[in-house]
Amino acid sequence: MSKTKYRKSSFTNSSNIEIQDYYGPSDVSDNLSESLSTPGKFPFTRGVQETMYKGRLWTMRQYAGFGSAAESNKRYKLLLDKGTTGLSVAFDLPTQMGYDSDHIMSTGEVGKVGVAISSIEDMEVLLNNIPLDKVSTSMTINSTAGILLSLYIAVAEKRGIDRKILRGTIQNDLLKEYIARGTYIYPPKPSMRVITNIFEYCTNEVPLWNTISISGYHIREAGSTAVQELAFTLANAITYVQSAVDQGLDVNSFARRLSFFFNVHNNFFEEIAKFRAARRMWAKIMKERFNVTDEKALKMRFHSQTAGVTLTAQQPENNIARVSMQALASVLGGTQSLHTNSMDEALGLPTEKAATIALRTQQIIAHETGVTDTIDPLAGSYFVENLTDEVERRAYDYIDRIENMGGVIKCIEQGWIQNEIQNSAYQQQLDLESKKEIIVGVNDFIQTDKRTNVEVLKISEDVAREQIQRLTLFKSKRDNALVKSYCEKITNAADADTNLMPLFVEAVKNNVTLGEISDSLRKVFGQYRETVKF
Repeated sequence: MSKTKYRKSSFTNSSNIEIQDYYGPSDVSDNLSESLSTPGKFPFTRGVQETMYKGRLWTMRQYAGFGSAAESNKRYKLLLDKGTTGLSVAFDLPTQMGYDSDHIMSTGEVGKVGVAISSIEDMEVLLNNIPLDKVSTSMTINSTAGILLSLYIAVAEKRGIDRKILRGTIQNDLLKEYIARGTYIYPPKPSMRVITNIFEYCTNEVPLWNTISISGYHIREAGSTAVQELAFTLANAITYVQSAVDQGLDVNSFARRLSFFFNVHNNFFEEIAKFRAARRMWAKIMKERFNVTDEKALKMRFHSQTAGVTLTAQQPENNIARVSMQALASVLGGTQSLHTNSMDEALGLPTEKAATIALRTQQIIAHETGVTDTIDPLAGSYFVENLTDEVERRAYDYIDRIENMGGVIKCIEQGWIQNEIQNSAYQQQLDLESKKEIIVGVNDFIQTDKRTNVEVLKISEDVAREQIQRLTLFKSKRDNALVKSYCEKITNAADADTNLMPLFVEAVKNNVTLGEISDSLRKVFGQYRETVKF
């Protein structure tokens, strides 16, 4: 029987990495033994824990939050009953942008893309009968992250729960907001100051809390490639660490609670390689650049979420298959926490049925597929190891370019990073139009019958009216002179460059609202307006 002759260099993926028809021993690097070191050991290519999923499965989260705090609380209890092992809170745009629900800027947006939280009363309703001493809570919040964390601490302490045992994560990643998402309030410099305040405060007061989730997710959703997602995320992370070090914080201490948040896209093996490269790169950066000696501070722990931008309104049931493949790539890549998107998210907020299917997808992977039976089962694959090395090399090239241009903040202010992502997104669109990339049901395998039986969740306009009524009553019953004094203290502290977090916690305990705290900071910090230069 004659051997089949394979042709090399036949295809390039979306990161412009040349994919060969086959791989062999000559395609892996000489330092493969380092890459294949014991799981849980430097440089952590194979995972951050020695036993990985043999010891404990990843945290199964379902991102949820809509309408009122009471409605969202019901969804959280439902998900916990169905087997989620951690909560993930979505906030509405006014909450993200530092406006109370009764502010004119909140009109038309209250409760629409997440839950509306203005006061400690709202947070108490949101967390009603949720065991905060047992459940890990992730909050996707950035500009107002310190205020939401303060509300969480205040509610826990009202119940007699020590803040030192609270577990969870705040996203708290403003650099990616300037790059890709837009829910910023203040300019970069004061935003970096608040982030560093949170690092310092939590190190001492909430030691089990992840103080930041450095996010590539939204960078990828905006149109970046996998390589750009990794490179820009790590460049942002370097900036955060350097800022904290410059403020005198001990990197071996605060870096233990840094976490990351990545997208899981459609290219199965590229995503796995991205995660393996990310761990290795971060360990080396922390060791070689910041002289980190604490092993926990070298480890990249990350949450992953399947790619919302890949989900289609056409043939939405196909999204179940897409999410399943993406989730499997995340697990094979070694995630610590995972959210699986619901099939209806291109149409509206997830219904109960769709959210349950998304959760069951994770449970099937964990308990039926056998992929958790051994640690890093793809290690040693010629293709995976070659792709891991190439993703790493190209990501370092981007990081070097950013540093040569003066760092992340300068690149953001000049619009360079944004422009790189926009160019990538444009190329992806061209690839779809030319059918170089196929999206089933969108540019091929199209159904003539466009109807769908998928139920769409709609938020009633009554939510906003009832939320504003509750907030008006809340404000009428409090000591408004005391509220005013706390707002003045926050403004003075912002001007004096002292740590703001202790004041935030005391203020929310004394019924100061999220919007009032944000306005107190705006008086000193101002508001950021993007001026892009290409």
